[in-house]
Amino acid sequence: MFCNQCEQTAKGTGCTVAGVCGKSADVAVIQDQLIYLLRRLAALVLQARAAGIADTETDDFMVEALFGTLTNVNFDPEALRKMQAETLERAKALAARLGEKPEDLNVSLDEYLARLPESVVGIDVLSADADVASAMQMLLFGLKGVAAYADHAARLGQRDPELAAFVCKALVAGTLWDGEVRDLGGWLELVLECGKANLRAMELLEKGNTESFGDPVPTPVSLGHRKGKAILVSGHDLLDLQALLEQTEGTGINIYTHGEMLPAHGYPRLKAFKHLAGHFGTAWQNQQKELPDFPGAVLFTTNCIQNPRAYGDKIFTSGNVGWPGCVHCKGRDFAPVIAKALELPGFAEDEPGKEILTGFGRQTMLNAAPKVLEAVAQGKLRHIFLVGGCDGAKPGRNYYTEFVEKTPQDTLVLTLACGKFRFFDKDLGKLGDLPRLLDMGQCNDAYAAVQVALALADALKCDVNDLPLSLVLSWYEQKAVSILLTLLALGIKNIRLGPSLPAFVSPTILNILVEKWGIRPISTPDEDLAAILN
Repeated sequence: MFCNQCEQTAKGTGCTVAGVCGKSADVAVIQDQLIYLLRRLAALVLQARAAGIADTETDDFMVEALFGTLTNVNFDPEALRKMQAETLERAKALAARLGEKPEDLNVSLDEYLARLPESVVGIDVLSADADVASAMQMLLFGLKGVAAYADHAARLGQRDPELAAFVCKALVAGTLWDGEVRDLGGWLELVLECGKANLRAMELLEKGNTESFGDPVPTPVSLGHRKGKAILVSGHDLLDLQALLEQTEGTGINIYTHGEMLPAHGYPRLKAFKHLAGHFGTAWQNQQKELPDFPGAVLFTTNCIQNPRAYGDKIFTSGNVGWPGCVHCKGRDFAPVIAKALELPGFAEDEPGKEILTGFGRQTMLNAAPKVLEAVAQGKLRHIFLVGGCDGAKPGRNYYTEFVEKTPQDTLVLTLACGKFRFFDKDLGKLGDLPRLLDMGQCNDAYAAVQVALALADALKCDVNDLPLSLVLSWYEQKAVSILLTLLALGIKNIRLGPSLPAFVSPTILNILVEKWGIRPISTPDEDLAAILN
């Protein structure tokens, strides 16, 4: 195997024996083969589109399957093999609809896979040029992030055929079925196009979330617990959470969020459920320490799962996520989760716990914009920091805690994604009526943050890069890559990124990022704050 798609990749170059994330070499190979199969299917989908044959079901399947190869999503070889088989069957069926009988598809799955080169690593590098290979990897990894958001949006009924077409175009790029020859500049243009596609995917997802659950509003969330039976819900899928809340209403089971589910408390139609009791635990990478102490069932709805070790009997999965041996709930039927929760002891006593705030969504922030602009004009607000992104276990991430703690009292800190768990429970005080720490939501809510920044720039009649706003981001997996590509595509400059730079970015491309966008690695909190504010 060879995998360098996440920030924690071994030795900062690539995992070759087993994934730092916990995936085996066998699973890594199956995922890489799945990417290759999806590339073949994508070529046929593009032919079908040109012939006027639209197939939303196949579009949905492709983003779901691509999402399944993202870091910490699906570790179950059996489930991934079924996805491989379905990809090949869909390719054969689509070829038949086109009146074609491609020789390479007239085989079984095992025969098809046996024909693949041993060096398949999820990308067909037809050039020995290291910079082109780097750009191709940036595209693939960014595309996985796009697929994650597009999959979430599709589950909420939000789709865009142009977005689906781009997914196919990007998958086919650089393969035997690609009709274009690109130099490095052409590849980087496609990488930025991926950033724009991700903006559209996040826009669709925000629309799906707000239409389904209402606009998020500032909401206090307890970090304590209530006496009684309990279920912990992790991941990102709000629709799964809603279904579980509906199925547990009146059962006496309390529902707690974990990780990126924290922002769910801000949505009016979710917070209306009285048994949505609070939040348990911190970031995803701490689950092996924290989940053994949770006295109820645990449901993982999307990525971020780790090896459940000795507590796997209380772990359940849904959607794209999978772990060998864990019960997978299909069709949002959470009866097995509920049965396990009733079997386990639950919390013996009430424990109020500290309260934190979440729910500072786009509409809330836009409503607060006049106060923000007034504070800037009066010199009461010197700077706004967006500090967020993916958290992880690699050393160096305490930087983000220290950075936020050292921000001056005349500044605001916006945050989103699981990076906030480095400081989400810190009391930074207030600036006027606004808390200094404002949680804008999940990683996909980067779309909301971008829209707020653009609105402030418009009100001040300046470029977004001229705002008193700095982005200090942490990254871990491919959704963070897609968001970074979105920011670059929008022309946002001077982003600080850490704790390390991506292993798949070549020195030449890194130099382009530095020269054109001013992207730079984090240094120390004191040095970076001084450079930003002076």
